[in-house]
Amino acid sequence: MKIAIIIVRLLLGALFVFGAVVYFFHIPMEEPAMSVDQKTFMSGVMASVYLFPLIKATELICGLALVIGRFVPLAVVVIFPVTLNIFLYHAFLGPKDLPMAVILLLANLFLAYAYRKNYTTLLVAK
Repeated sequence: MKIAIIIVRLLLGALFVFGAVVYFFHIPMEEPAMSVDQKTFMSGVMASVYLFPLIKATELICGLALVIGRFVPLAVVVIFPVTLNIFLYHAFLGPKDLPMAVILLLANLFLAYAYRKNYTTLLVAK
């Protein structure tokens, strides 16, 4: 189980770091064709000038934390809304890439389960 946690943590972290580095360093990548709904959604995200850089900065910081192995439980919690949004985007707007989004969500949920003992004090009603 310990080896599986390390592998999933490193792969998930590397995926987020790669996505953020490509964005921040403007590395040219082939963009897939988008449907009308996807273009509308992305134009709305890009219209709010701060949102996409914030998402990518969150991906970079949490990805580095996952790869390095420091503050992993915190990184798992912070990156979960981004992962959930990626999953929902592909579930409703781009189903051809849904399998990758499902893998991403399952990896995040697996890490949350693996580090569940760190969250017990947060979930205690006082």
